[in-house]
Amino acid sequence: MDETKLRLRRDAELTEADGEVRVSTPAGSLGLRGLDAGAAAALRILAGGDAGETALAATVGEAGLLRWNLLVRRLSRAGLLEYAAAGARLRPVGAGNVEPAPAPAADTPIRLSRFAVVTAGEGVLTVRSPRSPAAVELSPAACGLLGALASWTTPAELANDGGQGRAQVLRFLAAAGVLATGPEDDDLRQAQWHPRDLWLHAHSRGPRCTGRYGGTYAFTPRFGPVPADPPPFAGERIELPRPDLELLAKTDPSLTDTLERRRSLREHDPDAPITLAQLGELLYRTMRRRAVFTSPDGQELTDRPYPSGGSVHELEVYPLIVSCQGAEPGLWHYDTAGHALELVSPPTPAVRALVERARSAAQLTGDPQVVLTVTARFGRVMWKYETIGYSLVLKHVGVLYQTLYLAGTAMDLAVCALGGGDAADFALASGLDYLTEGSVGELIVGSRR
Repeated sequence: MDETKLRLRRDAELTEADGEVRVSTPAGSLGLRGLDAGAAAALRILAGGDAGETALAATVGEAGLLRWNLLVRRLSRAGLLEYAAAGARLRPVGAGNVEPAPAPAADTPIRLSRFAVVTAGEGVLTVRSPRSPAAVELSPAACGLLGALASWTTPAELANDGGQGRAQVLRFLAAAGVLATGPEDDDLRQAQWHPRDLWLHAHSRGPRCTGRYGGTYAFTPRFGPVPADPPPFAGERIELPRPDLELLAKTDPSLTDTLERRRSLREHDPDAPITLAQLGELLYRTMRRRAVFTSPDGQELTDRPYPSGGSVHELEVYPLIVSCQGAEPGLWHYDTAGHALELVSPPTPAVRALVERARSAAQLTGDPQVVLTVTARFGRVMWKYETIGYSLVLKHVGVLYQTLYLAGTAMDLAVCALGGGDAADFALASGLDYLTEGSVGELIVGSRR
């Protein structure tokens, strides 16, 4: 079997000052004091690239070998080391202990986990699991093992298949959490998770799966921030009346009463549709831009009636009007800065498909009066937040839903959030790019029966 080689993780920086050797990474750092000359020299070797265990032992010397082995264990527990053998590499990508796992017993049934994700890049295949801070990189020569793990097998069968060093690669795969040693859906604990959902949960809930978590401004060197306002639409524009908030503050029901009366109301009054003034008031009370300011990093930030992470306010609302007194049917955009509606599209077949989907989702016998399609201008969030961007979008949709519910209830309107929609259908109807600005939520709004 090939000798295992070690190195400091590729995103680590080794510094020495005031008697301390410090290993720093985006996932954390470790300060080391009292190192002898041999251990310090071995660390410098690891910072420069792969080194075999034999060469490292020679560097630290026999007298320092025990302390060196303890230091290596400490580095691995801190997720600071990469291991390479047999055309494979085990490397930390987040925060946590990363070291080769014990090899599965020769007769243990094993298979690639259903949660494993394989990506290609830089001449290797990378295998990861949302349950581990480690990844395994496989060279072309070692990639065949993945095919063999597509169905149940055993380490003994894999060894008989002629693969050299496969036992070591299996140790790496086990350490990265991508090997299943039994059914992964026999109990609710695992069966309830779809792989995509578990990945989003793990990736957005801490630095375990990534060394770059939170507001990292990953795109700052290459792209400027997305402006606060989207480009205006060229269609008809309707200026909306502005409600008197001081009067509403005196006449609105209490927050407690509004919360207690809130219901998801699907049926609308066909004889007295919602008015343009009511729709405008609902949007003004929930979505309007109250202020705009620039952050120290140069990003335009805004203030609206509902909260938004980092004040980025990436959400937009597109009222799809079917029946509204004072406005023609069609897909409109709400201008949060100017408090106006901009016509995006007349009632084309693509727009009609959005109505049909909302009608089906709400299980209505007739058309809803207005469908509020909520979109996200993704770059507003993802320019700053590298790993939690999409999860923030979903949280913002939730707080906007509640804001619309409460304002609509206070106005005695019928509001009902829908469980899903089709972002591709919205892109077709609106002409907006699917990856730049896409639908992330829908509600139906109308007059109350």
